[in-house]
Amino acid sequence: MGTQDDVTWERQMSELTRPVPAADGLRRIAAEVLSDLRAVDGALYAAVAATPTPTLDRALRRLSHAADHSKISFAIAGALSLAGSRPRRAALAGVGAIAVASASANLLGKRLVRRDRPDREAARVTVDRHVPMPRSASFPSGHTASAVAFATAVGTVLPPASVPLGLLAGAVGYSRIHTGVHYPGDVAAGAVLGVASAATALAVASARLPASYPRGAAPK
Repeated sequence: MGTQDDVTWERQMSELTRPVPAADGLRRIAAEVLSDLRAVDGALYAAVAATPTPTLDRALRRLSHAADHSKISFAIAGALSLAGSRPRRAALAGVGAIAVASASANLLGKRLVRRDRPDREAARVTVDRHVPMPRSASFPSGHTASAVAFATAVGTVLPPASVPLGLLAGAVGYSRIHTGVHYPGDVAAGAVLGVASAATALAVASARLPASYPRGAAPK
């Protein structure tokens, strides 16, 4: 007759060698990968917070604040609307892309994921960088989604504007990390959402073109 220790050992080995259902295995792998990604995300956020950049702090704080409610993008759209037919179409496409991105980020993304905002105090983000901490969920970054959506849509219709607007959108996205209100993963997700929103807005605009124009082309 085996001892109690032998019985316990056999039970443990039975648990370890028992086949794991494929679905459970995939869920476990997904959970482990997600945990690793969160660890990297937090480490990147902490690295940005710990890097002294007194020269950039004020500029990025002002940029982040100016991007609230897409004020920068709407100002650019207003200027483009006065510059001729093609720039006006680009402005309309950009505004439409902002609408799609904002709705997708705020009405879907944030409500589905509900990620907490970073703990800015625990990360010791210097006060010189602070902008008001939003009360909404952290994922995805709505500022980034709207800025990238605008830049992508306008740049598609008006190619000379793609580089400067793309750089501006990138700066807006980074400013949200720099000021401590978003993790890098939130910004990356916002950028992906922005590109998808621009594609959606452009597809809708293309579908509404007069039948005399080839699909994907715009009247000049």
